[in-house]
Amino acid sequence: MSVEQFNPEQAALVEVTPAAAKHFSQQLAADANAQAVRLSVKESGCTGFMYVLDLVAESSAGDREISLPEGVTLYIAEASESVIRGTKIDYVTEGVNRQLSFLNPNAKDYCGCGESFNVG
Repeated sequence: MSVEQFNPEQAALVEVTPAAAKHFSQQLAADANAQAVRLSVKESGCTGFMYVLDLVAESSAGDREISLPEGVTLYIAEASESVIRGTKIDYVTEGVNRQLSFLNPNAKDYCGCGESFNVG
């Protein structure tokens, strides 16, 4: 029997579920100026980082482009790659609310309200 360990260098950059891709497609359809979704992280909150999703007309320098179902283009900010590598993005129902969910194998700690995370 062997133990499998997470190796961030071998992980896919991100995985997006069909539900999340459909959500992104609906958001893009509602914004005539947007052509894609851009994912990045920024320093924020009490724990360290928070996810930033923007509807954009074009990529920024260094962005990685990923084609998703539903005809959606996802750009990943180059500076954020090491923090989000291996993250699974889903669109989930919790009670009466629907929201995006980020399952990040790099995250070691989350703040109490769930707005920020730490990879250290």
